[in-house]
Amino acid sequence: MIYRLTHTTTYQYGGVVSLSHHLLRLQPRELPRQRCLSHDLQIEPRPDVLCAHRDYFGNAMTFVTIEGSHKRLVITSRSQVEITAPAPPTPAQSPAWETARNLSPDGDHEAFLQSREFTYASPLIKKLPDFAAYAAPSFPPDRPLLEAVLDLTGRMHEDFKFDPHATSVATPLLEVFQTRRGVCQDFAQLEIGCLRALGIAARYVSGYLETKPPPGKPRLSGADASHAWVSFHCPGAGWVDVDPTNNLLVSNRHITIAWGRDYSDVSPIRGIIMGSGEHSMEVAVDVIPMPESSSFGTAFLTKQPEDSALPKS
Repeated sequence: MIYRLTHTTTYQYGGVVSLSHHLLRLQPRELPRQRCLSHDLQIEPRPDVLCAHRDYFGNAMTFVTIEGSHKRLVITSRSQVEITAPAPPTPAQSPAWETARNLSPDGDHEAFLQSREFTYASPLIKKLPDFAAYAAPSFPPDRPLLEAVLDLTGRMHEDFKFDPHATSVATPLLEVFQTRRGVCQDFAQLEIGCLRALGIAARYVSGYLETKPPPGKPRLSGADASHAWVSFHCPGAGWVDVDPTNNLLVSNRHITIAWGRDYSDVSPIRGIIMGSGEHSMEVAVDVIPMPESSSFGTAFLTKQPEDSALPKS
């Protein structure tokens, strides 16, 4: 499946901004089942500094500085991505969940280290007894790991209500757990919290999901949104992605942009401005499936280097 992605963020400032710095994570990752065919970044007003690199987790990043007075900022990311559906794993054939919890450094030492760093608490996800207690019914002794994770995913889908007005990026995860309401970001971080509380490596994935309008209704331009889901480490199979918001294994409708410990590692746009207090932000996202015979543009305005990296902040 091939998708055309457009992500436009518009900031309106209440006063004149004299200087702004922004860190962007908007370019799709290169993965075994995902190819970024093109990526173009347009910014108005035109930035004075624009440099590309990769962060600690290998996510493509662009640092932007705008010098000079402005009251409006528009950042538009356009990408074309080819997605191949992953081979569906067989839940019953995955190892017992205790195998993932007790994974040792024997064998693939690098894979061990890459997974273990996602078992610890992170800025937005604490390892709490409440999370372990909630996950426990899905993880009886010797149950296959994927079966257990899918059961936990299904229970969360039943127990928690999607409510875009219930939380913000600042809402503590324990509050989400207690109120049983939130959005995809909350549900992804909560399931990660449950898995880490049991000693299972899990990371936060940000990206997009192709959505379809109700039968008989036209597709609305800009109506899509960023999405978030969970990736957990399964010994012998590698990283497996599940979507607790929609209660499913990730398929070729999910497009990966970045991953990290939690949302704070992968926010699409983060910035500092000087000269204005109040501001508003609007985001419009389009995820359009395309015929595979379509021709592709050759603009790689912010194509990232393959060998650059930054130390973890």
